Amino acid sequence: MEYAILGNKNKYTIFKYNHHMIRFKSPYSLEYYTEVKEWDHGYIVVMAKYQHNEELEEEYIDLVPILDDLYFDVDSFLSQIKEVKVQYD
Repeated sequence: MEYAILGNKNKYTIFKYNHHMIRFKSPYSLEYYTEVKEWDHGYIVVMAKYQHNEELEEEYIDLVPILDDLYFDVDSFLSQIKEVKVQYD
């Protein structure tokens, strides 16, 4: 698989790739993500809907420090991912 999945559930953002599922705390008012605008080797620009705003907002997620904290080989892991898609189960 050359793409990863981004979503959120129960106050957590979920990033899935192959057999890895990485969960981390989302902003308290996040309702959902709508689209990934940019993927750049661990840096994600995504459109998000928040409770306090009727309009979508641009959100930025940097996976590198999260993956570092989880002892991933960051460059090896991220180099496999060509695209990130928003998807909900």
